[in-house]
Amino acid sequence: MNRRISRSLTLLAALCVAIVASATARADDYVPTVLVTGANRGIGLELTRQYAARGWKVIATARNPAEATELEALAADSEGKVSIETLDVTDFASIDELAAKYKDKPVDVLFNNAGITGGGGNQLFARKMEWPTYELVLRTNVIGPLKMAEAFLPNVLASQQKKISNVSSSQGSIAGTTNAMLYFYRPSKAALNMEMHLLAIQLKSKGVSVALIDPGPVDTDMMSMLPKKMLRPVETAGSDLIRITDQLSVENTGTFWTFDGSVLPW
Repeated sequence: MNRRISRSLTLLAALCVAIVASATARADDYVPTVLVTGANRGIGLELTRQYAARGWKVIATARNPAEATELEALAADSEGKVSIETLDVTDFASIDELAAKYKDKPVDVLFNNAGITGGGGNQLFARKMEWPTYELVLRTNVIGPLKMAEAFLPNVLASQQKKISNVSSSQGSIAGTTNAMLYFYRPSKAALNMEMHLLAIQLKSKGVSVALIDPGPVDTDMMSMLPKKMLRPVETAGSDLIRITDQLSVENTGTFWTFDGSVLPW
């Protein structure tokens, strides 16, 4: 009887070792995936470039991929790491279609990067307020990211890292605002901050962490109206966003950071 028990224990131990070895092998083979919206230019293109250079799989989205020549060249040289997908974050059907395509694909980081300012000259209170532009800013900067988070939540939950990062802006800080300008853009980023803070609270128990990150003034088309000397290199901004996302956890979920890791006031 003792010999039988000993033999059973030996077999059980061997089975446990095999299971652990198999799990370790799977973990070693795991390649993380990031989904980047607005990847055709600027910060989104740089995030795609840097994540691909790290060996990640990148789902890079753009409204008009045929016109995204830099992104296409990057994907062609990525050895299959970068996949380009058509996506308009203001179009729910477009989001749902992409989510259905990647139904069983884990997404470690959902990077809500797509955003617009609306143009400074279109949001001058009591002088020139282009209200349809305001609606587009809200659909792009506020509604789109929340819909993306909802549509791709199963993908995030299925991943190892379970992160949702959002490109916010210090312009969305109510406490940090001292002058009156950008009546469309600033409220959109403040609303993004609130909705993602709510999401961080709700999803914390599921192991999902959410970040709001201000990249600072970056040398992109969006900031072309500012003097060059005020702008940060897009390469630096991209690495800052990735570094803070790397440090994201359920312990610091829902935090509003600026690019150097400092916490911004709401």
